[in-house]
Amino acid sequence: MLSSFRNLSITARITPFRSLSTLVLVEHEGGLIKTSSLSAVEAAKSLGEDNSISLLLAGSGHSLKEAVSHAASSHPSVSQVLIADSDKFTYALAEPWAKLVNLVQQSGGYSHIIAASGSFGKNILPRAAALLDISPITDVTKISGSNLFLRPIYAGNALSTVRYTGSSPCMLSIRATSFPVASEPPDLKSNAASIDQVDLSTLDEDDSVGKSTYVKLSSQISERPDLGNARIVVTGGRGVKSADNFKVIDKLAEKIGAAVGATRAAVDAGFVPNDLQVGQTGKIVAPELYMAFGVSGAIQHIAGMRDSKVIVAINKDADAPIFQVADYGLVGDLFDVIPELLEKLPEKK
Repeated sequence: MLSSFRNLSITARITPFRSLSTLVLVEHEGGLIKTSSLSAVEAAKSLGEDNSISLLLAGSGHSLKEAVSHAASSHPSVSQVLIADSDKFTYALAEPWAKLVNLVQQSGGYSHIIAASGSFGKNILPRAAALLDISPITDVTKISGSNLFLRPIYAGNALSTVRYTGSSPCMLSIRATSFPVASEPPDLKSNAASIDQVDLSTLDEDDSVGKSTYVKLSSQISERPDLGNARIVVTGGRGVKSADNFKVIDKLAEKIGAAVGATRAAVDAGFVPNDLQVGQTGKIVAPELYMAFGVSGAIQHIAGMRDSKVIVAINKDADAPIFQVADYGLVGDLFDVIPELLEKLPEKK
């Protein structure tokens, strides 16, 4: 019998999940679901046709109610919206959120749990996975089945195919740029998903809850597009030389309606805040146009922007690695190139 088992292919030995049900952890702000969370729903669709998708939202107050209303009609594949309304979830701290995920999984028995691979998902999933005694699969860029996934390794220089053989649930973080959302979703108010409250009476607090506290949120108020979802991104690197010089990057971005990005070297040097960092330890972007000024092209930075549709690089060093991934390259001084671009480029429409 053992020999017969050994002769079976690995595909035959590892059967996919018999029934599919996915819990998507949703990040929301200002009463709206973030696009990255909608990308997680798109990823959940790829798991299988008969997949029942539930969204989990947590928070408190009017903002949560608006977000729930938006979530219920956000995607035709969503069948249920779960709400955890409590002051414990006013801020997305890992400890209470992980306890919530564990509670909802114990009652719902989902085959998969998915979150976008941003600061929200990266903060919550590891702790939730530890409570559930499972191993998560991170940075998934392609789903080929309910238990077969593709993810980048070695800073994006190789792709690894991973077959999940562990116990339920299969926990994933997905790269939002790999699962784009339709720009104009249909009106789904007539087919809104059901909305249910999560029973929090059994959500016990242990020593882990309260070990981290919310201090403050520091962000720049800007009319520019969000860096993670922008069609055009203009990025400055160490070659910009100073925070004052970075204003030329801002001017160009403002003129063409682009988001502003930066390399880790520029962030570490204090040119810009770290929420503008693009790269392996920053934000992963895949805009239609990516313009890099004074960016050398470190492997960690390229890992965060290599999926851009068109990459334009401007650098004084003709041997800079950024030119190896660029579709268009110009060897020149950015302080000569940008003023000329500002003069000749038309204003954004």
